[in-house]
Amino acid sequence: MSEKPLVRDEEQTSPRHGWAPAARPLKEYLETGVINLDKPPGPSSHEVVAWVKRLLAIERAGHGGTLDPKVSGVLPVTLGRSTRIISFIMKSGKEYVCLMELHDDVRREDLDKTIKEFVGPVYQLPPVRSAVKRALRVRTIYSIRILEVSKRFVLMRVDCEAGTYIRKLCHDIGEVLGCGAHMRELRRIRAGPFKEDSCVTLHDLLDSITYMKGTGDESMLRQIVVPIEDALKGYPKIQVRDSAVDALCHGASLASPGVLKIDRGIKSGDTVSMMTLKGELVGFGRAMLSSEEMLKSDHGIVAKTERTVMDPGTYPKGWKANDSRG
Repeated sequence: MSEKPLVRDEEQTSPRHGWAPAARPLKEYLETGVINLDKPPGPSSHEVVAWVKRLLAIERAGHGGTLDPKVSGVLPVTLGRSTRIISFIMKSGKEYVCLMELHDDVRREDLDKTIKEFVGPVYQLPPVRSAVKRALRVRTIYSIRILEVSKRFVLMRVDCEAGTYIRKLCHDIGEVLGCGAHMRELRRIRAGPFKEDSCVTLHDLLDSITYMKGTGDESMLRQIVVPIEDALKGYPKIQVRDSAVDALCHGASLASPGVLKIDRGIKSGDTVSMMTLKGELVGFGRAMLSSEEMLKSDHGIVAKTERTVMDPGTYPKGWKANDSRG
């Protein structure tokens, strides 16, 4: 059970502005939603996002990390304004199940020893066909667990930093073993906070839209698309007054008088989510003080706004034009 937040002040929120995430009207719900999609093998990530946009009749959508056409698994698709913050919610790494094929027989003890050598920082040069510039870079492998070995096939689970190329990892393992190896199949089972066990398919999305059009019932679609706030469980939160919200939406920093509650354990420099009393995400900021310092502070900036997702005007203006406070 999580610790109770630190309370600077208590205040009631006005029902006339904003909505609890699950209670948003459908248009606004889709603008601030995300789909934890199970990408099938075959189409590119870009094609999948284009299909989602067409099905939902929306203009903007993005995804949390490219998967090669042949690769399946977790592909978070952010909708509308949620595309602004995909880089923030995808920082906690990714996890894959990989089938690696060795090019010759090796002893199990040699395989185990070699794989252990790849846990930690590794150097990788992105493949020629990749979405990023080809430059040598360091990525961290948090763990590699062998699930099964059958002849020259090795099934393993890899937990790694975002931007790690599993195809290159398999090749490098083969080089160290001296026999050669390549990635035969790959499935992503986690991307940031999104996990395989809560994935939905494109067929699920199509069914929910068809059902809504036929019955007027939005409930199935609201189960497929979830509020972006559902992806924020790993981020420390600062709850702000209604009167501070619009200033933050305009890019102002969050000042001490605008803070109501603070999650414990925040350190200066941490990324924090700034939330309304209704549980809506206003945006992300960089903490300038620790949780305890925020609690004691009665003036000055506690967090600098880095990215907002809420539109200005959602809450009434509670600040002056020359006021830099939240």
